[in-house]
Amino acid sequence: MKKKTYKGIDKAELKDKLADKSKKLAQFRTEVAIGKTKNVKEGRELRKEVARILTELNAK
Repeated sequence: MKKKTYKGIDKAELKDKLADKSKKLAQFRTEVAIGKTKNVKEGRELRKEVARILTELNAK
């Protein structure tokens, strides 16, 4: 799986992506708590995506 790069994307779009990924992460955590999800590695990927977006936002 290739890592997404967020360089060259404007701040507004990065903030939208951050909100979307954060919402997905919260939903994932509730699904894990009730035992609905089977792919627990998805949470790690979501956290890394959020970190990449935040890193790029702070660099701008």
